[in-house]
Amino acid sequence: MKKFLVIVFTVLALVNLFAAVKIGVILPMTGGISAFGRMVWEGIQIAHEERPKVLGEEVELILLDTRSEKTEAANAATRAVTKEKVIAIIGEVASSHTLALAPIAESNKVPVITPASTNPLVTQGRKYVSRVCFIDPFQGSAMAVYAFKKLNARKVAVFTDLEQDYSVGLSKFFSDKFKALGGQVKQVFYKSGDQDFSAQLSVALADKPDAIYITGYYPEIALISRQARQLGFKGYILAGDGADAPELIEIGGTAVDGLLFTTHYHPKAVDNPVARKFLDTYKKKYGKEPAALSALGYDAYMVLLDAIERAKSFDGTKIAEEIRKTKNFMGATGTITINELGDAVKTVTVNVVKGTTFDFAATIEPHEVE
Repeated sequence: MKKFLVIVFTVLALVNLFAAVKIGVILPMTGGISAFGRMVWEGIQIAHEERPKVLGEEVELILLDTRSEKTEAANAATRAVTKEKVIAIIGEVASSHTLALAPIAESNKVPVITPASTNPLVTQGRKYVSRVCFIDPFQGSAMAVYAFKKLNARKVAVFTDLEQDYSVGLSKFFSDKFKALGGQVKQVFYKSGDQDFSAQLSVALADKPDAIYITGYYPEIALISRQARQLGFKGYILAGDGADAPELIEIGGTAVDGLLFTTHYHPKAVDNPVARKFLDTYKKKYGKEPAALSALGYDAYMVLLDAIERAKSFDGTKIAEEIRKTKNFMGATGTITINELGDAVKTVTVNVVKGTTFDFAATIEPHEVE
């Protein structure tokens, strides 16, 4: 009996020795916006390699694919919480998907930190959901100010994806600010997966707009741009951070050359030791410069681990509270402060498509859109 107990205790000790802290990573790794998921995952992997432990415990990443669907985002959250027993979740990318998983995490007191869900509703009324990205009221207003003051646009046709909370919100915030500045807005609508935009473009171009603003995701932004150019539109094409994927150029070709979009990062816009190290590591690992979503994935992981260290605990409530106490955190995308609502206060970067690359165009500070 004594020998048996020694064996049992030895096995338990070995189990504890190799036990790891689980963090769920819920991303669209396949489906319509899979490019977003892959980019975030690249950044998270770099962060994990750089910092594989927290509070002395190994971190195990549990990657779950949402297949770019809201229902699958909710299913992934349920699995992460009930089966995998994760202490926290990084994800999702699309605001609609994060909104789908948020109630599950909230009811189970599991903190969520999203790299890139910018719709204000994502954190509204919640204690356990936070983000390392700016929110759409600021992003939309920033592009409105840029279009009106820097591009001298006075008439804009706004294309809104009715199936995406992100797009609906961003269009509203842009339009409200642009009209307040004295501009005119024509609204047209489409749905994710649409291929033919001739009807919308016919309505939009009839008013001879100075610019087209497309607030959806890169597949439709690229197709709308191509069809607009084919119809002879020569004005500015503008977009939000949903455009920030190399696939925009693959699908859009020369039609997206010159397209301007608000986003979270460009290597030329950030200069701090963390950003430089991330840039160097990413280029060595992947042989290219990182996109914004990779930098945001890196920051989401690092901010989460910093919060766990400050909480000195794996308790979800304590971690969630510490995430919202993040102040002046030096990240790959710049300095991050997360307010009591769970929203990050940051600058907006404007990038421009030049040939086959995204180049830096401008930085817009919060005070510039007030």
